[in-house]
Amino acid sequence: MTTQSVQNFIKIHQSNIIKDFDIMRLILLGPPGAGKGTQALSIAKEFNIPHISTGNILRANIKQGTELGLKAKSIMDSGLLVPDNLVMEIVEDRLKQDDCKRGFLLDGFPRTIVQAESLDNILEKLNISLNFAINIQVDTSVLVERAVGRRICKECGATYHTIFNPSKGGDVCELCSGKLYQRPDDNEKTVSKRIEVYISETAPLIGYYQQQGILVTIDGHQSISKVFEGIAKLLRRN
Repeated sequence: MTTQSVQNFIKIHQSNIIKDFDIMRLILLGPPGAGKGTQALSIAKEFNIPHISTGNILRANIKQGTELGLKAKSIMDSGLLVPDNLVMEIVEDRLKQDDCKRGFLLDGFPRTIVQAESLDNILEKLNISLNFAINIQVDTSVLVERAVGRRICKECGATYHTIFNPSKGGDVCELCSGKLYQRPDDNEKTVSKRIEVYISETAPLIGYYQQQGILVTIDGHQSISKVFEGIAKLLRRN
């Protein structure tokens, strides 16, 4: 997204930008390999809002032994997917926590229209609303290469890439010195399948949030710094 297009979008959608700049409630969309994880960490740090993903929430609840975590663990230990109703219960609980009062960033969630509608109900119950759904757009032809080269920190979850964003510490995280690893499902066959699932189940969210007037699309083919620059300009209302 160019500087001019960001400015034009902001002029049209001024009503979606709340007056209190300290509060922003965001959703980050994009296919596997689009760089959501990397951008999410940068956005959360720059604007001092919690970076929330359902995977992180589940792991934290399980580690802490909460009631929700125990429910999720018993299901996952049985080899089953955590059902939407439990995911939404976990999300609602997370959004009620004090650090979300100044805003939050939902990364890769919701994944389906059904989850998006349930999220809308939760937000309505909490008397809050989203400011933007930021869609990082990348052609499917380059997604496999991006995902296969991804490396993740075991300790803090920071995301790197062997080509596009390598850690200066080699196989060690720059942020916390944790060990970097490759997810078992970050292989060409599995990534291609994830992209197919994204197209069929998650991509419809683009139209969903466009209808709500809060969607903005960022060109994800740019460098990591350029993508973040486009997002940051939008959020700073320049």
